[in-house]
Amino acid sequence: MLNQISISNYAIVDHLNLDINPGMTAITGETGAGKSIMLDALGLALGGRADSDCVRDGADRADIRACFDLQRIPAARDWLLERDYEGSSSSRTETLASECILRRVITREGRSRGYINGIPVTLSELKGLGELLIDIHSQHAHQSLLKKSNHSALLDEFAGSLGLSREVAGIAAKYRQTREQLLTLLSDQQDREERVQLLSYQLNELEQLGLQPGEVGELEQEHRQQSQAGATLSACHQVTQVCTSDDGDNLLQQLTFCLHRLGELQIEHAAINNSLEMLSSAQIQVEEAVGELNHFIDHFDADPQRARDIEDRLSAIFDLARKHRVQPESLLEKQQQISEELEKAQCHDGQVADLELSLEHLQEKHNQLADKLSAKRKTAARKLEKQVSERIALLGMPKGKFCVELTNIPDRMIASQGYESIEFLVTTNPGQSPRPLGKVASGGELSRISLAIQVIIAQTASTPTLVFDEVDVGIGGGTAEIVGSMLREVGNSGQVLCVTHQPQVASQAHQHLHVSKKVSRKTSSTRILKLDGEHRVHEIARMLGGIELTAPTLSHAQEMLFQAQLQAL
Repeated sequence: MLNQISISNYAIVDHLNLDINPGMTAITGETGAGKSIMLDALGLALGGRADSDCVRDGADRADIRACFDLQRIPAARDWLLERDYEGSSSSRTETLASECILRRVITREGRSRGYINGIPVTLSELKGLGELLIDIHSQHAHQSLLKKSNHSALLDEFAGSLGLSREVAGIAAKYRQTREQLLTLLSDQQDREERVQLLSYQLNELEQLGLQPGEVGELEQEHRQQSQAGATLSACHQVTQVCTSDDGDNLLQQLTFCLHRLGELQIEHAAINNSLEMLSSAQIQVEEAVGELNHFIDHFDADPQRARDIEDRLSAIFDLARKHRVQPESLLEKQQQISEELEKAQCHDGQVADLELSLEHLQEKHNQLADKLSAKRKTAARKLEKQVSERIALLGMPKGKFCVELTNIPDRMIASQGYESIEFLVTTNPGQSPRPLGKVASGGELSRISLAIQVIIAQTASTPTLVFDEVDVGIGGGTAEIVGSMLREVGNSGQVLCVTHQPQVASQAHQHLHVSKKVSRKTSSTRILKLDGEHRVHEIARMLGGIELTAPTLSHAQEMLFQAQLQAL
């Protein structure tokens, strides 16, 4: 439960550190003093929406911290452990006994940061944990009763089946998603079959072509060689003729002559010797070149038919490349893409079968859980009817009767809400059939019915800290006293924070906080003090009798506090 709240530079609060005790805590004060500021700040620590206007004038940022004891909230402890947000504790045992600190910082520029045990977190994570720690009931909660869509959640909370309800809704959503996928596959079946035919034809055409890696380059090179066969042979013959002709004037004979003439010289000179070496090397290279050319001429295959075959092959390759709008070298990659797409498209029948099987499993699971949920709801509906009817009778509606109507959905359809729709009905006069709340109950009656439902559901809620923000507006006298005793009853087994204007409610509290506002020329600030003894008597008297605190008013206040303590024994 909530142990402490610390607020700095929020709204008109300068600095506030407040310890919160178990039981029922009443928060009172003059109108406009800022009684709801603490609860608003608490809402921000729990991940609520914020803007820069909440930062106190003259400050750079607002800082709010809320410290909770998690010993009675196993769901919150598990939530922290799953995300490794348990803080600096060195063992699970130590973690389970530790406190949890939620912090929210809002800057003047509107930026916001959240922390859990000093670890930066998203606001959605703050909100997710906050929902496990505190349940807030506002003075406008009775308006939500007019919406039928809210009734199932209230009944499920009372029945302790919110988790089961969410599971049913999740399966129903998954069922709808799977069914849409199946319908999409079936509706596209004709287009898919046509696509399979096209892909099959294209793949067969490419497979028949039988293109090999690197084949295009090799063919183009051979084609160039075949197309230039005549010119190539002519050039080779001309060169060998120049080098080795029989007319006595060929290149090799001329080199031999040159070597002979220089060799006859009896002069030892570097230039002569170098020239001899180079001419000798040239003679050797020419002889080798002639040998290479003769070998090429002897083995050169100038086959006109081969040239035509190469041209036909290249033509087929280029035609298919243009058809698929790719380069010839990319045809093999295109063939692979078509093969993969065809394989995927041919899996259609298998996908349909898998989705149909998934739908059967989801329907079976939904039926099992929805049946279980229906049984819980039927049992809880009768108990809620009885308890709310008893409470509204105490709240000034002795002839009132509260009903929970469960209407079966036709043909046990798969739906997010399970097998039934839920609506709260009421009758305020004898002989009148139950009708929807908005058509029967007045504003005041609706407020009291809402309060009765909230108090009853709060007793079964999994969150030990409950906040009631002016839910007692519009009631007074004996009814207000009963409301106070109801809230104290809830506080006996948990923690209740209640902002109230009613002395009958405030007198029932285990702890009393008083909110006041101090106004100076330049600033205004809110402070909250714990009231005990005489100070609490004076506050109850103020709420009873206004500005003048007379002896009878003080006596009445003392009597109210005494009676509240007496009833608690």
